[in-house]
Amino acid sequence: MRSLVHEDAPLSGHADPAMTATESGEAAGRPGPVTKTRAASTAAADQDAADATVALYIAYYRPLVRQAALHVRDRGTAEDVVQDSFVAMHANWRRLRDRGKAAWYLRQCVVNRSRSVMRHRAVAERRAPPPMPNVPSAEEVAFERIERSAVIAALRGLAPRQREAIVLRYYADLSGPQIASVMGITLGAVKRHTARALARLRSVLT
Repeated sequence: MRSLVHEDAPLSGHADPAMTATESGEAAGRPGPVTKTRAASTAAADQDAADATVALYIAYYRPLVRQAALHVRDRGTAEDVVQDSFVAMHANWRRLRDRGKAAWYLRQCVVNRSRSVMRHRAVAERRAPPPMPNVPSAEEVAFERIERSAVIAALRGLAPRQREAIVLRYYADLSGPQIASVMGITLGAVKRHTARALARLRSVLT
């Protein structure tokens, strides 16, 4: 009688000799060497991103909050802007082509997010009902201490791009080309914004 089991078929309970150790392990639900290597590489990259973020946070958090506060005129919002910028940098750490420019990436995030905050605030202010006469708004109360400074008050009177140029130049101590890169404009535009801002500040403060 001819056997019902084909001669070339593997015996029940025995692995196919052609199956590699990796395939056998993965088929059984166990991670093979390739899977383990990928997991280790991912873990190392995540740890690298975490370590870099912590180091940058310690070095730049407070200066960036002060910079953002000059843009958005509110320390609480400035802190949110900076924290969101750190989160974005951490999430995109693997995409950074030059890790040495991570601080630069943070400054760009802070400027861009500050602009977004001011745009949303302008829309909200246009839609808000006018405040009652002789009753200070919550914002006016919150900024009372800041407004005591003549310089801060003068900065608030500048156009947004002029204020950004002044803050980046004289607070962040960036060069003209660096300011142009952060603001996304030409060097000539930076010079025009800076010159007009300085002229305005001189007229107000003197």
